[in-house]
Amino acid sequence: MDRYRKTVFGGGSILKNYIFQASFILGILLFIVDPVFSAEKKWFPVDVDVWNPPYNKARQREQKKYIPLEKAQKKWHLRVFIPHLKDAYWLGVNYGLIDEARRLGISLTIYQAGGYGQLTVQRNQINSVLSNSAQKTDGLIICAISETGLNDIVKKAAEIKIPVLDLINGMSSTHISARAAVSYWDTGFQAGIYLSRIQQKMKKRLSIAWFPGPEGAGWVTAGDRGFRDAIKGHDVKILTSQRADTGSAAQGKLVQTALDRYGERLDFIIGTTVTAETAVKIIRQLGFKNKVQVLSYYYSPGVHRGIRRRNIVAAPSDHQVLQARIGIDTLVRIIEKKSYFKHVAPRVTVVDQNNIQSWDSSTTLAPRGFRPVFSINE
Repeated sequence: MDRYRKTVFGGGSILKNYIFQASFILGILLFIVDPVFSAEKKWFPVDVDVWNPPYNKARQREQKKYIPLEKAQKKWHLRVFIPHLKDAYWLGVNYGLIDEARRLGISLTIYQAGGYGQLTVQRNQINSVLSNSAQKTDGLIICAISETGLNDIVKKAAEIKIPVLDLINGMSSTHISARAAVSYWDTGFQAGIYLSRIQQKMKKRLSIAWFPGPEGAGWVTAGDRGFRDAIKGHDVKILTSQRADTGSAAQGKLVQTALDRYGERLDFIIGTTVTAETAVKIIRQLGFKNKVQVLSYYYSPGVHRGIRRRNIVAAPSDHQVLQARIGIDTLVRIIEKKSYFKHVAPRVTVVDQNNIQSWDSSTTLAPRGFRPVFSINE
Protein backbone atom coordinates (compact mmCIF):
# COMPACT_ATOMS: atom_id res chain seq x y z
CA MET A 1 0.00 0.00 0.00
CA ASP A 2 1.21 3.52 -0.78
CA ARG A 3 2.68 5.36 2.19
CA TYR A 4 1.64 9.01 2.64
CA ARG A 5 3.16 11.77 4.66
CA LYS A 6 1.89 15.04 6.03
CA THR A 7 0.94 17.96 3.82
CA VAL A 8 3.63 20.38 2.65
CA PHE A 9 2.36 23.90 3.15
CA GLY A 10 3.43 27.11 1.45
CA GLY A 11 2.74 29.26 4.52
CA GLY A 12 -0.44 30.66 6.03
CA SER A 13 -2.27 30.74 9.35
CA ILE A 14 -2.43 27.91 11.88
CA LEU A 15 -6.17 27.63 11.25
CA LYS A 16 -5.60 27.18 7.51
CA ASN A 17 -2.99 24.54 8.20
CA TYR A 18 -5.42 22.62 10.43
CA ILE A 19 -8.07 22.82 7.71
CA PHE A 20 -5.65 21.50 5.10
CA GLN A 21 -4.51 18.74 7.47
CA ALA A 22 -8.11 17.65 8.06
CA SER A 23 -8.74 17.62 4.29
CA PHE A 24 -5.53 15.68 3.79
CA ILE A 25 -6.50 12.94 6.28
CA LEU A 26 -9.96 12.64 4.74
CA GLY A 27 -8.34 12.48 1.29
CA ILE A 28 -6.14 9.58 2.37
CA LEU A 29 -9.13 7.61 3.66
CA LEU A 30 -11.10 8.24 0.49
CA PHE A 31 -8.10 7.41 -1.68
CA ILE A 32 -7.69 4.07 0.11
CA VAL A 33 -11.30 2.91 0.44
CA ASP A 34 -13.13 4.48 -2.50
CA PRO A 35 -13.28 1.99 -5.40
CA VAL A 36 -13.10 4.91 -7.85
CA PHE A 37 -9.50 5.54 -6.75
CA SER A 38 -8.38 1.93 -6.70
CA ALA A 39 -9.80 0.93 -10.07
CA GLU A 40 -7.07 0.10 -12.56
CA LYS A 41 -8.65 1.85 -15.52
CA LYS A 42 -5.95 2.66 -18.04
CA TRP A 43 -5.81 6.29 -19.12
CA PHE A 44 -3.74 5.52 -22.20
CA PRO A 45 -3.16 5.47 -25.12
CA VAL A 46 -4.32 9.02 -25.66
CA ASP A 47 -4.19 11.41 -28.62
CA VAL A 48 -1.74 14.24 -28.05
CA ASP A 49 -0.27 17.20 -29.89
CA VAL A 50 3.51 17.23 -30.17
CA TRP A 51 5.03 20.62 -31.00
CA ASN A 52 7.50 20.34 -33.87
CA PRO A 53 9.85 22.04 -33.36
CA PRO A 54 9.39 22.13 -29.54
CA TYR A 55 8.10 25.37 -28.01
CA ASN A 56 7.43 26.99 -31.41
CA LYS A 57 5.14 30.01 -31.09
CA ALA A 58 3.37 29.29 -34.37
CA ARG A 59 1.78 26.23 -32.69
CA GLN A 60 3.05 23.85 -35.39
CA ARG A 61 2.09 20.41 -34.11
CA GLU A 62 1.81 16.76 -35.05
CA GLN A 63 -0.78 14.36 -33.69
CA LYS A 64 0.67 11.33 -31.89
CA LYS A 65 -0.43 8.57 -29.52
CA TYR A 66 0.92 8.83 -25.98
CA ILE A 67 1.74 5.59 -24.16
CA PRO A 68 3.49 5.99 -20.78
CA LEU A 69 6.02 3.74 -19.06
CA GLU A 70 4.74 0.67 -17.23
CA LYS A 71 6.86 1.39 -14.14
CA ALA A 72 9.79 3.57 -13.15
CA GLN A 73 13.21 1.93 -12.82
CA LYS A 74 13.68 3.37 -9.33
CA LYS A 75 11.68 5.21 -6.71
CA TRP A 76 12.73 8.62 -8.02
CA HIS A 77 11.71 11.60 -5.91
CA LEU A 78 9.98 14.38 -7.86
CA ARG A 79 8.92 17.71 -6.37
CA VAL A 80 6.00 19.65 -7.82
CA PHE A 81 5.14 23.33 -7.35
CA ILE A 82 1.59 24.53 -8.06
CA PRO A 83 0.11 28.02 -7.63
CA HIS A 84 -2.71 27.15 -5.21
CA LEU A 85 -5.70 24.94 -4.49
CA LYS A 86 -8.30 27.70 -4.32
CA ASP A 87 -10.23 26.34 -7.26
CA ALA A 88 -10.99 22.78 -8.29
CA TYR A 89 -9.02 22.97 -11.54
CA TRP A 90 -5.89 22.37 -9.46
CA LEU A 91 -7.61 19.57 -7.56
CA GLY A 92 -7.73 17.70 -10.88
CA VAL A 93 -4.03 18.39 -11.37
CA ASN A 94 -3.34 17.20 -7.82
CA TYR A 95 -5.18 13.94 -8.48
CA GLY A 96 -3.41 13.32 -11.80
CA LEU A 97 0.01 13.90 -10.24
CA ILE A 98 -0.60 11.66 -7.24
CA ASP A 99 -2.29 8.84 -9.13
CA GLU A 100 0.37 8.68 -11.84
CA ALA A 101 3.17 8.74 -9.26
CA ARG A 102 1.46 5.83 -7.52
CA ARG A 103 1.12 3.91 -10.79
CA LEU A 104 4.78 4.40 -11.70
CA GLY A 105 6.00 3.69 -8.16
CA ILE A 106 7.86 6.94 -7.53
CA SER A 107 7.94 9.44 -4.64
CA LEU A 108 6.24 12.79 -5.00
CA THR A 109 5.97 15.94 -2.90
CA ILE A 110 3.64 18.79 -3.90
CA TYR A 111 3.99 22.40 -2.71
CA GLN A 112 1.23 25.01 -3.13
CA ALA A 113 2.07 28.72 -2.94
CA GLY A 114 -1.34 30.06 -1.91
CA GLY A 115 -2.33 32.09 -4.99
CA TYR A 116 -1.16 33.92 -8.08
CA GLY A 117 -0.07 36.86 -5.96
CA GLN A 118 2.44 34.66 -4.15
CA LEU A 119 5.38 34.57 -6.58
CA THR A 120 7.81 35.17 -3.71
CA VAL A 121 6.43 32.13 -1.87
CA GLN A 122 6.82 29.92 -4.93
CA ARG A 123 10.35 31.19 -5.50
CA ASN A 124 11.26 30.50 -1.87
CA GLN A 125 9.76 27.01 -2.03
CA ILE A 126 11.81 26.04 -5.08
CA ASN A 127 14.99 27.72 -3.83
CA SER A 128 14.64 25.90 -0.51
CA VAL A 129 14.53 22.53 -2.28
CA LEU A 130 17.49 23.37 -4.53
CA SER A 131 19.64 24.60 -1.65
CA ASN A 132 18.95 21.61 0.63
CA SER A 133 21.41 18.90 -0.35
CA ALA A 134 19.96 16.63 2.34
CA GLN A 135 16.66 16.42 0.44
CA LYS A 136 16.55 13.84 -2.32
CA THR A 137 15.39 15.58 -5.50
CA ASP A 138 15.63 13.88 -8.89
CA GLY A 139 13.47 16.33 -10.83
CA LEU A 140 11.18 19.35 -10.56
CA ILE A 141 7.75 19.98 -12.07
CA ILE A 142 6.77 23.64 -12.02
CA CYS A 143 3.30 25.08 -12.65
CA ALA A 144 4.57 28.63 -12.72
CA ILE A 145 2.82 31.58 -11.13
CA SER A 146 4.71 33.91 -13.48
CA GLU A 147 5.82 33.32 -17.07
CA THR A 148 9.16 35.07 -16.46
CA GLY A 149 9.49 35.24 -12.67
CA LEU A 150 11.18 31.85 -12.17
CA ASN A 151 13.67 31.85 -15.05
CA ASP A 152 16.73 32.44 -12.86
CA ILE A 153 15.73 29.54 -10.59
CA VAL A 154 15.18 27.18 -13.52
CA LYS A 155 18.67 28.08 -14.76
CA LYS A 156 20.05 27.32 -11.28
CA ALA A 157 18.38 23.87 -11.37
CA ALA A 158 19.82 23.16 -14.81
CA GLU A 159 23.31 24.09 -13.61
CA ILE A 160 23.17 21.47 -10.86
CA LYS A 161 21.76 18.87 -13.28
CA ILE A 162 18.20 18.73 -11.92
CA PRO A 163 15.74 18.52 -14.85
CA VAL A 164 12.73 20.84 -14.82
CA LEU A 165 9.43 20.10 -16.52
CA ASP A 166 7.18 23.06 -17.33
CA LEU A 167 3.61 21.93 -16.56
CA ILE A 168 0.40 23.64 -17.73
CA ASN A 169 1.04 27.34 -17.00
CA GLY A 170 4.08 27.98 -19.18
CA MET A 171 7.47 29.57 -18.55
CA SER A 172 9.72 31.50 -20.93
CA SER A 173 12.92 29.90 -19.60
CA THR A 174 15.27 28.36 -22.16
CA HIS A 175 16.58 25.95 -19.51
CA ILE A 176 13.51 23.73 -19.09
CA SER A 177 13.97 20.07 -20.04
CA ALA A 178 10.46 19.63 -21.43
CA ARG A 179 6.96 21.07 -21.40
CA ALA A 180 3.63 19.31 -20.86
CA ALA A 181 1.16 22.09 -21.50
CA VAL A 182 -1.81 22.80 -23.70
CA SER A 183 -1.52 26.19 -25.34
CA TYR A 184 -4.12 28.34 -23.64
CA TRP A 185 -4.35 30.14 -26.94
CA ASP A 186 -6.29 27.02 -27.99
CA THR A 187 -8.73 27.12 -25.07
CA GLY A 188 -9.29 30.85 -25.49
CA PHE A 189 -9.67 30.41 -29.24
CA GLN A 190 -12.17 27.56 -28.89
CA ALA A 191 -14.26 29.59 -26.44
CA GLY A 192 -14.17 32.53 -28.86
CA ILE A 193 -15.15 30.36 -31.84
CA TYR A 194 -18.05 28.93 -29.86
CA LEU A 195 -19.24 32.45 -29.00
CA SER A 196 -18.83 33.60 -32.61
CA ARG A 197 -21.04 30.77 -33.82
CA ILE A 198 -23.72 31.79 -31.33
CA GLN A 199 -23.46 35.36 -32.62
CA GLN A 200 -23.84 34.22 -36.22
CA LYS A 201 -26.86 32.11 -35.32
CA MET A 202 -28.53 34.93 -33.34
CA LYS A 203 -27.64 37.52 -36.03
CA LYS A 204 -27.17 40.29 -33.46
CA ARG A 205 -24.32 42.02 -31.70
CA LEU A 206 -23.20 40.30 -28.52
CA SER A 207 -21.87 42.44 -25.69
CA ILE A 208 -19.61 40.63 -23.25
CA ALA A 209 -17.48 40.91 -20.12
CA TRP A 210 -14.16 39.04 -20.51
CA PHE A 211 -12.05 38.05 -17.49
CA PRO A 212 -9.10 35.84 -18.58
CA GLY A 213 -7.34 35.47 -15.19
CA PRO A 214 -4.40 36.87 -13.20
CA GLU A 215 -1.90 39.42 -14.47
CA GLY A 216 1.56 38.08 -15.34
CA ALA A 217 0.61 34.42 -15.88
CA GLY A 218 1.67 33.06 -19.27
CA TRP A 219 -1.49 31.02 -19.75
CA VAL A 220 -3.64 34.13 -19.29
CA THR A 221 -1.76 36.08 -21.95
CA ALA A 222 -2.11 33.14 -24.35
CA GLY A 223 -5.80 32.60 -23.56
CA ASP A 224 -6.59 36.28 -24.02
CA ARG A 225 -4.83 36.35 -27.37
CA GLY A 226 -6.60 33.22 -28.60
CA PHE A 227 -10.03 34.48 -27.56
CA ARG A 228 -9.53 37.85 -29.23
CA ASP A 229 -8.22 36.20 -32.40
CA ALA A 230 -11.35 34.04 -32.58
CA ILE A 231 -13.89 36.87 -32.22
CA LYS A 232 -12.05 39.18 -34.62
CA GLY A 233 -14.31 40.01 -37.55
CA HIS A 234 -17.47 39.00 -35.67
CA ASP A 235 -20.05 41.32 -34.15
CA VAL A 236 -18.86 40.81 -30.57
CA LYS A 237 -18.11 43.80 -28.34
CA ILE A 238 -16.04 43.52 -25.15
CA LEU A 239 -17.57 46.04 -22.75
CA THR A 240 -15.09 45.32 -19.97
CA SER A 241 -12.03 43.12 -19.49
CA GLN A 242 -9.88 42.92 -16.36
CA ARG A 243 -7.35 40.55 -14.82
CA ALA A 244 -7.34 39.27 -11.26
CA ASP A 245 -6.43 36.26 -9.13
CA THR A 246 -8.53 33.15 -9.63
CA GLY A 247 -9.89 33.17 -6.08
CA SER A 248 -13.67 33.41 -5.83
CA ALA A 249 -13.55 36.75 -3.98
CA ALA A 250 -11.45 38.46 -6.67
CA GLN A 251 -13.45 37.05 -9.58
CA GLY A 252 -16.76 37.67 -7.82
CA LYS A 253 -15.84 41.33 -7.45
CA LEU A 254 -15.16 41.59 -11.20
CA VAL A 255 -18.47 39.93 -12.05
CA GLN A 256 -20.43 42.07 -9.56
CA THR A 257 -18.93 45.29 -10.93
CA ALA A 258 -19.60 44.26 -14.54
CA LEU A 259 -23.25 43.49 -13.81
CA ASP A 260 -23.69 46.70 -11.82
CA ARG A 261 -22.30 48.81 -14.67
CA TYR A 262 -23.36 46.92 -17.78
CA GLY A 263 -26.01 44.42 -16.67
CA GLU A 264 -28.75 45.69 -18.95
CA ARG A 265 -26.41 45.60 -21.96
CA LEU A 266 -24.49 42.39 -21.27
CA ASP A 267 -25.20 39.16 -23.15
CA PHE A 268 -22.33 37.01 -21.82
CA ILE A 269 -19.82 36.81 -18.98
CA ILE A 270 -16.79 34.81 -20.10
CA GLY A 271 -13.62 33.91 -18.25
CA THR A 272 -11.92 31.45 -15.92
CA THR A 273 -13.67 28.54 -14.27
CA VAL A 274 -13.96 30.57 -11.06
CA THR A 275 -15.40 33.49 -13.05
CA ALA A 276 -18.05 31.23 -14.53
CA GLU A 277 -18.95 29.48 -11.28
CA THR A 278 -19.19 32.79 -9.42
CA ALA A 279 -21.11 34.46 -12.25
CA VAL A 280 -23.87 31.82 -12.13
CA LYS A 281 -24.58 32.68 -8.48
CA ILE A 282 -24.38 36.47 -8.85
CA ILE A 283 -26.48 36.49 -12.03
CA ARG A 284 -29.20 34.60 -10.18
CA GLN A 285 -28.98 36.89 -7.15
CA LEU A 286 -29.23 40.07 -9.23
CA GLY A 287 -32.09 38.82 -11.40
CA PHE A 288 -30.20 38.49 -14.70
CA LYS A 289 -30.68 34.73 -15.13
CA ASN A 290 -32.66 34.98 -18.35
CA LYS A 291 -30.59 37.86 -19.71
CA VAL A 292 -26.86 37.13 -19.20
CA GLN A 293 -25.29 33.81 -20.20
CA VAL A 294 -21.99 32.31 -19.04
CA LEU A 295 -19.02 30.70 -20.81
CA SER A 296 -15.79 29.40 -19.30
CA TYR A 297 -12.60 29.00 -21.31
CA TYR A 298 -11.36 26.00 -19.37
CA TYR A 299 -12.88 23.29 -17.19
CA SER A 300 -13.65 22.39 -13.55
CA PRO A 301 -16.20 20.35 -11.57
CA GLY A 302 -18.28 23.48 -11.01
CA VAL A 303 -18.30 24.23 -14.73
CA HIS A 304 -19.22 20.60 -15.39
CA ARG A 305 -22.23 20.90 -13.06
CA GLY A 306 -23.12 24.25 -14.61
CA ILE A 307 -23.25 22.80 -18.12
CA ARG A 308 -25.31 19.82 -16.94
CA ARG A 309 -27.76 22.18 -15.22
CA ARG A 310 -27.82 24.54 -18.23
CA ASN A 311 -26.40 27.43 -16.18
CA ILE A 312 -23.17 27.51 -18.22
CA VAL A 313 -23.34 27.23 -22.00
CA ALA A 314 -20.02 25.49 -22.76
CA ALA A 315 -16.32 25.24 -21.92
CA PRO A 316 -13.19 23.82 -23.56
CA SER A 317 -11.32 21.19 -21.55
CA ASP A 318 -7.52 21.20 -21.56
CA HIS A 319 -7.62 17.78 -19.82
CA GLN A 320 -5.65 18.84 -16.75
CA VAL A 321 -5.62 15.34 -15.24
CA LEU A 322 -4.00 14.01 -18.41
CA GLN A 323 -1.55 16.91 -18.51
CA ALA A 324 -0.46 16.08 -14.97
CA ARG A 325 -0.07 12.37 -15.79
CA ILE A 326 1.92 13.12 -18.95
CA GLY A 327 4.10 15.56 -17.01
CA ILE A 328 5.02 12.91 -14.43
CA ASP A 329 5.75 10.27 -17.06
CA THR A 330 7.78 12.68 -19.21
CA LEU A 331 10.01 13.72 -16.33
CA VAL A 332 10.63 10.08 -15.34
CA ARG A 333 11.60 9.38 -18.96
CA ILE A 334 14.07 12.28 -18.85
CA ILE A 335 15.62 11.03 -15.61
CA GLU A 336 15.91 7.50 -16.99
CA LYS A 337 17.34 8.78 -20.31
CA LYS A 338 14.51 7.30 -22.35
CA SER A 339 12.87 8.82 -25.41
CA TYR A 340 10.32 11.56 -24.70
CA PHE A 341 8.43 14.41 -26.34
CA LYS A 342 9.97 17.76 -25.43
CA HIS A 343 6.65 19.59 -25.85
CA VAL A 344 3.44 17.59 -25.62
CA ALA A 345 -0.17 18.04 -24.52
CA PRO A 346 -3.63 16.48 -24.92
CA ARG A 347 -5.92 17.93 -27.57
CA VAL A 348 -8.50 20.51 -26.42
CA THR A 349 -12.15 19.37 -26.38
CA VAL A 350 -15.17 21.70 -26.20
CA VAL A 351 -17.93 20.39 -23.93
CA ASP A 352 -21.56 21.52 -24.12
CA GLN A 353 -25.07 20.04 -23.93
CA ASN A 354 -24.47 18.06 -27.12
CA ASN A 355 -21.60 15.90 -25.84
CA ILE A 356 -21.47 16.16 -22.03
CA GLN A 357 -23.13 12.76 -21.56
CA SER A 358 -20.65 10.90 -23.78
CA TRP A 359 -17.47 12.85 -22.95
CA ASP A 360 -14.90 11.14 -20.70
CA SER A 361 -14.62 13.51 -17.75
CA SER A 362 -11.86 11.44 -16.08
CA THR A 363 -9.36 13.19 -18.36
CA THR A 364 -10.17 16.45 -16.62
CA LEU A 365 -11.84 16.04 -13.22
CA ALA A 366 -10.69 14.36 -10.04
CA PRO A 367 -12.96 11.50 -8.89
CA ARG A 368 -15.92 12.42 -6.74
CA GLY A 369 -14.88 12.85 -3.11
CA PHE A 370 -11.16 13.27 -3.79
CA ARG A 371 -9.36 15.61 -1.38
CA PRO A 372 -5.86 17.14 -1.77
CA VAL A 373 -2.95 14.76 -1.20
CA PHE A 374 0.50 16.34 -1.08
CA SER A 375 2.95 13.45 -0.81
CA ILE A 376 3.23 9.80 -1.74
CA ASN A 377 5.79 7.01 -1.27
CA GLU A 378 8.18 9.18 0.74
